[in-house]
Amino acid sequence: MANPEHLKILKQGVQVWNTWREEHPGEAPDLSGAYIADMNLEKINFSGADLRGAALTNCNLNESRFNDSFLNETLLMENRLQRAVFTNAIIDSTNFSLSNLTDADFQKVRINKSTFSSSNLSRSNFEESYMLDCDIEGSSLIKTNFTKSMLYKVRIYGVGAWDIAKDECRHDDLTITPDGEAEIIVDDIEVAQFIYLILNNKKIRKVIDTITSKAVLILGRFSAERKQVLDKIKDELRERKYLPILFDFEKPGSRDLDETINLLARMSRFVIADVTDAKSIPQELKGFVEENPSIPVAPIILKEQNEYALFEHFRRYPWVLPVYQYDTPESLLLNINSGIIDPAEAKVAEQHPG
Repeated sequence: MANPEHLKILKQGVQVWNTWREEHPGEAPDLSGAYIADMNLEKINFSGADLRGAALTNCNLNESRFNDSFLNETLLMENRLQRAVFTNAIIDSTNFSLSNLTDADFQKVRINKSTFSSSNLSRSNFEESYMLDCDIEGSSLIKTNFTKSMLYKVRIYGVGAWDIAKDECRHDDLTITPDGEAEIIVDDIEVAQFIYLILNNKKIRKVIDTITSKAVLILGRFSAERKQVLDKIKDELRERKYLPILFDFEKPGSRDLDETINLLARMSRFVIADVTDAKSIPQELKGFVEENPSIPVAPIILKEQNEYALFEHFRRYPWVLPVYQYDTPESLLLNINSGIIDPAEAKVAEQHPG
């Protein structure tokens, strides 16, 4: 049971508590089994504290420190735990459900049989941590760091995993189905949500068909002037029930550029390439065109400019349409059907008869 004196100090607020901790560095707080709710405990120092069996609910624990603390069977539900630090904590059968753990630090922590259901784990750091037999169902994993971590027998149904870091990470026996259903197990946290969608969403085939039959990839420069033209093309395509996808050649990305272009192109019905003021586009377009013979390419250019020298290379490919020259953005939009869409659709019909 919790030490009554320690509970009394805690109830006087964070400042009193942290001062007491500084003045008594050798005394480990005992809050085991305590019930603590609806308190502002921001930046509190729980390092080395015994919180076994305690219940901390609906508290502000942002930037709190749980280093070397004991969190066995602790209830930490519905708390704000942004930027909280759990280095070397003992986390076993701990319940973090419905908590905001954005930017929390669990580096090198072993986490056993614990629950993070419906929690926000965005940008949390689990580097070199070990998560065994845990439940993160329905949690947000945006830019979460799992570098060199180990996730084993973790339930991940309904997670939103985006841009997670997982270099040298092992994800084994991840369950993608909800409790009570036949288990489906995968070994990659990022593809898990996609696999479940394919298996259980009756509309997924329609979604895929819609993308491949309506998507139009628009390539070009994202300088202020050129971006306005690309946006207008996008709006016109949308009005005609297409699904426009804009791609900026100039912005650096974490993924290989050629790979990204090829992936987007293969999802598209046809491609519009604005080669006006061409800079990095020629080289990237070269690799894309050569590898996608079934995808029509409709190049466009402002009439006052000349095609870059390398463009002659593309004329040998029958799936590359003649360059459409336009006087002004207004004339381009006025003639978008006859100049771009109709020739591209004709080439689609030619490439995919019937």
